[in-house]
Amino acid sequence: MVMTSPLKAEKRTTLGKGKSRALRREGKTPAIIYGDAKNPIAIAIDTRSINNELRKPGFLTRLYDLQLEEETVRVLPQDVAVHPVNDNAEHIDFLRVNENTKVTIEIPVSFINEENSPGIKRGGILNVTRYSIEVICPVANIPEKFDFDLTNLEIGDSIHFSNTQVDESVTPTITDRDFTIASIVAPSILTTDESETEETEGEEEDSEVETEETAEDQKEEKAEDKKEDS
Repeated sequence: MVMTSPLKAEKRTTLGKGKSRALRREGKTPAIIYGDAKNPIAIAIDTRSINNELRKPGFLTRLYDLQLEEETVRVLPQDVAVHPVNDNAEHIDFLRVNENTKVTIEIPVSFINEENSPGIKRGGILNVTRYSIEVICPVANIPEKFDFDLTNLEIGDSIHFSNTQVDESVTPTITDRDFTIASIVAPSILTTDESETEETEGEEEDSEVETEETAEDQKEEKAEDKKEDS
């Protein structure tokens, strides 16, 4: 289920903010490997290579085989610090894993067959409650995504976690209910906007009628005053 990709890295012997800045100027990104009851390892990765990986879907759910000189370490990305302007990786935390490691991880959701939903065809809107689902699973069985089929769904129908296929080794962290992922709702916002527009137009028409009636009343009063004066 989970993808595994190779990635070259080199060990760092000097640490600190100044050293990290110098490393970035050389086109390398500082990172650290921790976990599996072993000592952390400070490493550096080619910035261009890691940025290419970051731009691929599912970076945080993909296993990597980090090639460190004569050693290969299997890891899972845990956290990425990104530059606020150029979106380049500034620092990455990697979790060292083995075949028995279980992780708590966010898995993205995906919706398929939208064109086969009668509710959406009639103008309904897919209202997404959860864009990802937190699960506990072995690293060997990390899902790439959870697909939810919209076929035959009408306005008012809801989509729950039970509506997707899940390996028995994958468990959601929410276990007390079959929680909602999305629902198909009526376009109430559009209806409200149309009603407000009609009400505004009606008020404008009433105002115009009142203005016209007031002007006519004033004319009649002036005409009667002239008659009385004469």
